[in-house]
Amino acid sequence: MMYEALRERAAQGTPIRVALVGAGSMGLGISWQLAHSPGFQLVSVTDIDLTAALAAAQAYGADFRVVGPSDALPPPGTVIVSREPFFLFDRPELALDVLVEATNTIGFAAQVSLAAIEQHINVVLMNAEVDLVLGPLLHRRADEHGVIVTSDAGDQHGVLLRMIDEIRVWAFRVVMAGNIKGFLNRYATAELLLREAAIRHLNPIQCCAYTDGTKLGVEMALVANATGLVPWVRGMEGPAANDVHEVAELFDFDKYGEQGVVDYILGAQPGGGVFVVGYCGDPLQQRYLSYYKMGDGPYYLFYRPYHLCHLETPWAIGQALLYRRPILRPTCGRVADVYAYAKRDIAPGELVPHAIGGDQFYGLVCRCDDAEAEGLVPIGLLEASNGQMPRLERRLERDQPLTRDDVWMPQTPLGSLFREQQQMVAAGVGQTGGRSVD
Repeated sequence: MMYEALRERAAQGTPIRVALVGAGSMGLGISWQLAHSPGFQLVSVTDIDLTAALAAAQAYGADFRVVGPSDALPPPGTVIVSREPFFLFDRPELALDVLVEATNTIGFAAQVSLAAIEQHINVVLMNAEVDLVLGPLLHRRADEHGVIVTSDAGDQHGVLLRMIDEIRVWAFRVVMAGNIKGFLNRYATAELLLREAAIRHLNPIQCCAYTDGTKLGVEMALVANATGLVPWVRGMEGPAANDVHEVAELFDFDKYGEQGVVDYILGAQPGGGVFVVGYCGDPLQQRYLSYYKMGDGPYYLFYRPYHLCHLETPWAIGQALLYRRPILRPTCGRVADVYAYAKRDIAPGELVPHAIGGDQFYGLVCRCDDAEAEGLVPIGLLEASNGQMPRLERRLERDQPLTRDDVWMPQTPLGSLFREQQQMVAAGVGQTGGRSVD
């Protein structure tokens, strides 16, 4: 049992030593959680906003000190607070076990994760965007260095993978993995969400990525890449519903054949939950399932009415450190990604300061083979870097997908890493399975 294993580490004075990068809404919660779940020690917390990093250190509750690359390290047990993390990975006396990456960046998050991996530090990604854009590459590098990279356990994709694993063990064929989305406005902007973001203690850009459905697409693309499930249509079907139990009426499961899908329902209860639909056509098993109040089949609904984000981060850390298992890895390669579509008419010459959560694009999850045959651009690659921003070369109409011919892309470390990953995937390196979900 993980709880007992963690308690034992705490009793022996060998807690799992954690470096946290990103002290926003999730990072703050993770800091508090690490102080209250047994068997963990927060060694450092890093954020470009030093005030946020200090707040996270205070939430942890131990003594802390601001430290820079040229400063001496504080006494053991003192939480190191910093504005950049790289020098910490080069200090073996810190004995870091795991990096929790919780920023809302992609290029920077990739550099931080790769630097940790090179120092044989395990990585937990409370950052779905870098997980999607560079997951295969990060896992390959981790394998080469004998460490684990994993998605977080408490975000929707992590919860779904845990459910799918169990349901497969029960001998169901997974027909659908689904998200329960509370609200969707593809044309939302950060400016319009300032009040809502403040109420929820979120960055407005981050809040916008949730509201416009881009984050939903990222989560379900991660599930697709880990399982071989696919979006049946671009952006998924996403019917409105009042309750999760309506999925049997809202989706035609027969039309999917043997191909399982990712999808979502909109506005249903339980809010914040996820669901999986499994198929069982065996009469004997159906008799048992009827007795267990699961219905007559052959399609069976399983759902979890919550996902708890930072509360479940210790589970992901424990799986990686104690049992050497990731919550999710892109076993099937790049089955799906999230591609940029125009929120409004966009003129030639416009710069793109924020693609994810900005006022120019929303993201739709699509099958990679179809989207890339048309030259569509993954929205995660539109991140600005060192003041260089993508620039529109041609006019886009509202709801038009962005293609490679429509945009000038600056040369960035993120772009270089993505091209390296593309070559790796094309060569079949770092993949451990096909697209079957059986």
